Amino acid sequence: MLAPGSARRVAPVAGLLVLFAIVALVLHGGLHYAALGVALLLAGLLVFLLVFFRDPERTPGDGVVSAADGRVRAVERSGETWVVSVFLSVTDVHVNRLPLDATVEAIDTAGAGFRPAYRDDAGSNVRRRYRLRTEIGPIEVVQITGIVARRLVSFVSPGFVGRKGERFGMIVLGSRTDVLLPASRAVPTVKVGDRVQGGRSTIARIVP
Repeated sequence: MLAPGSARRVAPVAGLLVLFAIVALVLHGGLHYAALGVALLLAGLLVFLLVFFRDPERTPGDGVVSAADGRVRAVERSGETWVVSVFLSVTDVHVNRLPLDATVEAIDTAGAGFRPAYRDDAGSNVRRRYRLRTEIGPIEVVQITGIVARRLVSFVSPGFVGRKGERFGMIVLGSRTDVLLPASRAVPTVKVGDRVQGGRSTIARIVP
């Protein structure tokens, strides 16, 4: 399964691949090899796009689940808020998912610059903040761009009501996703370096 909206990026490459493959079969001599070379380059690009835009089905885990695939880069407490930050490499699934059943109350885009997403100062990069109302109170999910990832995609708008693990957006190419949780209602269960899967891996347990 591919991420929503990805077909318009994948289809043109697939079409060109078929075209140059046919041309390579028809032509002879040097032109044949030139067309075949282009077809092989397009095949490589197509494989990359299919891997990048993959969107597997997920069964939600217990408690608060990760909003993104990747590696945990930070688990920090700031006042009454826990921040669980996940870095996504270019090979990770880039579709983002709701950490809990939630209503999207607001979506804000802010920031400037495209520093490497794994750095601490990347928090001021261009970013998109989703303010969610959940069973444990207000939480936030922040999509953060990186040096390569510069396109934030939203599948939802304010007022959307979704279930835990449901898709709400994606970031094109490597990036970072932070989940902000109320410290009074959630306790992180992951540590720096852990691998997580969006919509499936538990990142915090809920405190009654």
